Amino acid sequence: MTDLWHYLKSQADSGRPILLYGMGNGADKIIAVCEAYGIPVADFFASDGFVRGHSFHGKVVLSFTQACEKYGAENMIVLLSFASSRPEVLEAIDRVAATCEFYIPDVPVCGTDLFNAAFYETHRDEIKAARALFADEQSRRVYDGIVEYKLTGRMDILRATESDPADAYQNILHAEKFRTAADLGAYNGDSIRDLRQYAPDLRQVIALEPDRRNFRKLTEYATALRETGDTLTVHPVQAGAWSHTATLTFHGSGNRNAGLTDAPAEAQGNILPSTAENPYFGKTAEVPVTALDTVCEDVLPNGTHMDYIKYDVEGAETEALLGSRAIIQRDAPALLVSAYHRSHDLFRLPLLVHELNPDYKLYLRRMAGVPAWDINLYAVKE
Repeated sequence: MTDLWHYLKSQADSGRPILLYGMGNGADKIIAVCEAYGIPVADFFASDGFVRGHSFHGKVVLSFTQACEKYGAENMIVLLSFASSRPEVLEAIDRVAATCEFYIPDVPVCGTDLFNAAFYETHRDEIKAARALFADEQSRRVYDGIVEYKLTGRMDILRATESDPADAYQNILHAEKFRTAADLGAYNGDSIRDLRQYAPDLRQVIALEPDRRNFRKLTEYATALRETGDTLTVHPVQAGAWSHTATLTFHGSGNRNAGLTDAPAEAQGNILPSTAENPYFGKTAEVPVTALDTVCEDVLPNGTHMDYIKYDVEGAETEALLGSRAIIQRDAPALLVSAYHRSHDLFRLPLLVHELNPDYKLYLRRMAGVPAWDINLYAVKE
């Protein structure tokens, strides 16, 4: 079995230029992998109209037109190195992909384990076991497509795995039944706002968010609900979701990618370049973490049934699930678990959820956007 990285190496060795479309942390990660494989990156470019004369990794950033003129659209291989779900950005990406050979490399949000051919062979049995747990054919198609995309980097395969978020809320989770929920990785409250569109009877939400700036906005949202007499009560908790109470290192970017580690980045093996281009550069802090089981005992009245838990905790999903083991086994709440931050999340998280409560039926969907982010594992007891 081959994979994208070995293919790029063979093409680079034959003289074809490899260019990165985009800059920033995503490009840093792809560059690190290319360097490990001995794949030279010829240049960087941005969409026409977005070039401001800046440089990246010592090279002047080209426009797409300039890149085509310099290397020839028919000769260069382009690697997308940023993420987006905005329709106008996806249209721009489609225009580039229609002009030249184009790939979207899969590099993990957390950790350095690449989902390459060797990784697939090492974890083949786990991948197969997780696939067997899914309750419908669409989940298995999405799963197979994501695995194939991760190995090939092909955009057409990735885009074919997209689905409508409303379908999951209405036809898998049945959110109209929710009254009590927990949002782990609540950001500024936006995911609670989204949930309310499908859960009109929602009455209380425990919302965990460790980032200081995000938590301030989350608290403002909770306060506004209370002051306007809203039927929903949000209980903000400034902590990360984990398996137990502790204090951990937090990489705080003030955005959705802010995340926890249980060790310094160097020990974790995270691809976090020690340059100012890294959005986490110089922005680490010690933050409290806790288990949802503990929080619920402290916040909710005794005997409150948990209907739904969302886990989007930037690579700490395994620990967060373990920290809500008692609730999962007692109440079997519907679960939405982000399954894309680490390369093994795609198969180990379904296996873990099944272990925690074998009565769950499992489903997999992926929302629109590139790369393979917003992969959601759903668990429901029907």
